[in-house]
Formats: sequence, C-alpha cells, structure tokens
Amino acid sequence: MEKDKGARRSKRVPKAIRMKHPSAYLDWYVNVPHVKYDFRSSGLLYFMYKLDLGEVDLSVNYVHGNPETTKALAKRYNVKEENVFISSEGASGQNARVIRYLAEKTKKKEAIVEYPTYEPLLRQVQEHFPHVKRLERNEKDDFRLDADQLRKIVSKKTALLVLTNPHAPSGAISDRKELEEIMKVAGEFGFFVVCDEIYAEFDRTKVPTVFSVDPTYGIVTTGFSKAYGLGGLKLGTALANKELVDELYADVLNTVGNSPNVVQAVAAELLTKGREQLEKHRQKWVKTKKETERWLKENHIEYFPNKVSVTYWVKTRIGNTHKWINERAIPRFSVAPVPGAFFLFKSGYGLAESNMIRLGIGNVNPDDSSLDEGLEALGKAMETY
Repeated sequence: MEKDKGARRSKRVPKAIRMKHPSAYLDWYVNVPHVKYDFRSSGLLYFMYKLDLGEVDLSVNYVHGNPETTKALAKRYNVKEENVFISSEGASGQNARVIRYLAEKTKKKEAIVEYPTYEPLLRQVQEHFPHVKRLERNEKDDFRLDADQLRKIVSKKTALLVLTNPHAPSGAISDRKELEEIMKVAGEFGFFVVCDEIYAEFDRTKVPTVFSVDPTYGIVTTGFSKAYGLGGLKLGTALANKELVDELYADVLNTVGNSPNVVQAVAAELLTKGREQLEKHRQKWVKTKKETERWLKENHIEYFPNKVSVTYWVKTRIGNTHKWINERAIPRFSVAPVPGAFFLFKSGYGLAESNMIRLGIGNVNPDDSSLDEGLEALGKAMETY
C-alpha cells in the first residue's frame, strides 16, 4: 500500500521557484549517475538531419502559428488548420499549458487522472485542481478504459479527465469504441478530456485521436520527441475545437509572447521534405523491439505487449524495484530501467512497493551491438538480487 506523506521537495530547488507539486520521477531521472546501459528512455534518440532551410526571416513571430507547419500538421491528423495549436514547449509544455488554462477557464475544482499514469501528468493536474480523483485501469482488464467506472466517480464539479493513449506505462491502446464510451460520459457531464497521445506517433494507423471521436470535448496533446528523436526541437501540438485553439494562442501571447519562427520552420521542413527520413529513423528500432521481446520471453519475464512504442511494462520477481535499481542495478551493474513505483502514486509522494519496471530501449543505438550486453547486465542484476 502507498503511504501518503505529502510532497517531498527537492533540496536542490530554490524555495522561491518550487512548485507545489514537483515530479519525483523527473527529479530521479535527471539525477541518475551515468550508466553504461541506460534503459530509461521512452523516446528514440540519435536522429541527425542536414537542415536546408534556405533564407529564413528570423524577425518573424507568429501570433497563430507558422502557416506552413500548421498546414502540414492538419494534413497529418486529418483536421482543419483551425483545430491545430502549436507551441515551442514540447508535449509536456502543451500538457502544462492546456491543463492550467482549463483550470483558469472554469469554476469547477475537480479533475480526474487515470491510474497508473505518467507522474508529471498527475502533478500538473494537482497544481491547478484542489480535488483530484483517479480512474483505475486494471491489469486484469488489460488496462482498458472503463466508462462505467468513470461514471461512478464523475460529478457536475468535474472539469477535465486526463488520459494517455497508448497508455503510459502499459502501452495498452484504447480503440475508437472505448474512446466513444468515455466521450459520451464527458458530453453528459460537460467536461474536457485531455489525452496525451505522444506515443501514438509511433504508428498513427493503430491509434485514433480523441479529437476525431469528439471534437467538442476531446483535446489531443502530442509531439515528436518519442517516435522520431526530436526531443531537442521542443515542438508541441494540440488538437482542439477552434474556440479553444484561439484562446490557447491568446494565452501564449499573454505569457511567453508570440510563437518563434525557427522551431516551426524546422518542423515544417521535417514534416514535408524530411518525412521519409523521419520514418526510416523510426523503423530502425523494429529489430531492437523484436530482440528485446525475444529476450523477455526466453527468460520467462512477464511483460505487457506493446504494439507501437519502445517501452515495456515489465513484471519482475523483485518485490521493491525502486530499492533494487538504486542500490544494486545502477551501482553494481551500471544498468538503469525506471522503477515502476513512479507510475503508481495515488496522490502524495509515498512510494508503493512495486515489482514493476518500465524498460525503455529508445536509448539503445540500433546501429551497434550494445542491446545484448545491456540485457545481459539487466538479467544478472535481477538474478543475483
């Protein structure tokens, strides 16, 4: 059972700039010492691209997004250009902005976040909503979204529901029927559904957007850091109704200022001329995924099937993987997966004793042979504990 002891704030963060609800996971992630075998990354790395932007007017700032980038994104998601919101804050920045803006827009003080979930999403909701409920996604039901369960906990005070699709951490994909049932509840009670779909970019044919299911209450947040290795670009995209898109652009204007041209110009280049190269880069990890799944099966390690991205929700024989990773796997074997406890916070910061890990292979270079060595080190760390 999780023990809620309230927020544990990092001593490294000056008091004046501390959030009320910082992320324990992100604090752990950035402070892990250098390891030889890094299985933390949920996104692809190593993307190199020779830019050919030609002459660019670097004095331009866009009040409503670069038209060329907006057009390319609208085509990608089969929506109107008026439904595309772009920012240079990445998908995480999109989540933070959208959640904060919706909290300011409504008088409702209640929100719902799925469980288990990516902890920063939970913390962003807690930052702006005093009452946060959890929608359980159960392993026995393959982590599917349960509209009946949602109906039991929702109320007229609910302002939004925050989801991921594919689900982080399991990788379970919610199909259109599942999403339609969820959005029906949203329509009845009048709340928005913010769905982080960044992992869907690995294969958009398998994952419907929540916006396509319900363009009134459905809001998509996404980006290209996971599927294509564009973490350094910091391009975030949201799909929403026109009124909300206009309001979000006004919010940007009144906070950080107009959208910069360079990031969106690079994105336009990549989404058009560079599209084939992006797809080739993504495909490199197909072999790596197959080899990882083969190793898991050969070693009789249970994991939830992940059809699209490069992470695996893995069940170990170790009772407390947080302790094992920090006290043995990292210092003794120089190998670092992510402790499952970081996805299992209910509300506070007490760490659940979890036997789960998230195994991410995005940091494994598919052009060299480090995968076998890394998995062997991980196996030894497990066997000798």
